[in-house]
Amino acid sequence: MSLFAFVQTGCLIAFALLLVLAAWQDWRMMQIADGISLEIIALFVVWAAAGFVSGTFSLFDLAMALVCAAGMFGLCTLAFAAGAMGGGDVKLAAAVSLFAGPVLILDFVLVTAVVGGLLGLAILAGAPIGPVAPAGDGTVRARLRSNLPYGPAIAVGGLSVALAHALT
Repeated sequence: MSLFAFVQTGCLIAFALLLVLAAWQDWRMMQIADGISLEIIALFVVWAAAGFVSGTFSLFDLAMALVCAAGMFGLCTLAFAAGAMGGGDVKLAAAVSLFAGPVLILDFVLVTAVVGGLLGLAILAGAPIGPVAPAGDGTVRARLRSNLPYGPAIAVGGLSVALAHALT
């Protein structure tokens, strides 16, 4: 394994650990620290630079990764404006989209949506997900109004991206 491949592997491991941290934070406190998204972006810069030097990543790849991240940020900002996502979720999804790029972006979105849907179903079934149990009288209506920590779903989607990169 070359030094640059080793650096990229280290970046993917750190990326995965940051995703687990983000999921844990959101699950416990319904917040994701901005620093986590910034660290993921910094890891992407190092990962991409190592790819440039080793010839496995090009300027076109970088441009497309930035387009994916900007598109994800825009779509998630609309969800934030509608009250469907938190600000930390928006930033985390955009940062993860850098690693996904155009090749893995649909996989990332699909895995994130499926896991998010499963979390939503668990809340509807009465599971105490998030920092507190669902508010209200325990009716389906009260559970529908409770908050859903979406960070764990984004993290699982991101872990699928990290695994896909590790296997290539």
